[in-house]
Amino acid sequence: MSRPRPAAGGGRRLGVAPERLGRWLDGVAARHGSFAEVRADGGALAVTCADGTTVTLRAPFGWEPGPPLVASFTAAAGAPRRVAVLLVRRGRWAVGVFDGGDLVVSKVDTRLVQGRTAAGGWSQQRFARRRDNQTAAVVTAAADTAARVLLPHAGDVVALVPGGDRGLVDDVLADPRLRALAALPRTAPVEVGEPTKAVLLETPRLFRAVDVLIREPDESPGGQ
Repeated sequence: MSRPRPAAGGGRRLGVAPERLGRWLDGVAARHGSFAEVRADGGALAVTCADGTTVTLRAPFGWEPGPPLVASFTAAAGAPRRVAVLLVRRGRWAVGVFDGGDLVVSKVDTRLVQGRTAAGGWSQQRFARRRDNQTAAVVTAAADTAARVLLPHAGDVVALVPGGDRGLVDDVLADPRLRALAALPRTAPVEVGEPTKAVLLETPRLFRAVDVLIREPDESPGGQ
């Protein structure tokens, strides 16, 4: 479970692993009373507890409501989905295909991009041009990797999970070879550091999490 953070309009937002969702909901009922109302609300599961606390849950890859609603939502949230992951930062990138939380195929690579310099004048301009060229080379190399590793699976995955530098991810996906990947539904970007193999292996914890918004009765819109 991710650390709760303040939500716009009041309440707290957090991510809950689908495997823990049932136990987590049991805990909500124990703390806030039985579920007085359970309903589908625009693709989300909306729960109102006996004490007035509201909980809104969204499955990471959508949900088609069915009876009973809580069991239907829990099953959809935990269903294994095959997704492609593309993480790019300046100088390093990682790509992978996951089946649920299991890594099917991956590649992590690096390329030198010089850091910033305090020099000025023509030296600064030459450095900036060199750095831009190195960044462009990273984008091309990352696109090459994505074409080689992810593209063969584009017809089998349900979504693309982007992460890292959003501008660089967009630049990579602008490569004409990657049209099939760029056309996939995208999840919210995952917040990651340098795209190492260890970081790539941690991404299922982020993209598979159920998004939860919880508001207690004293948390009015605009509150903390």
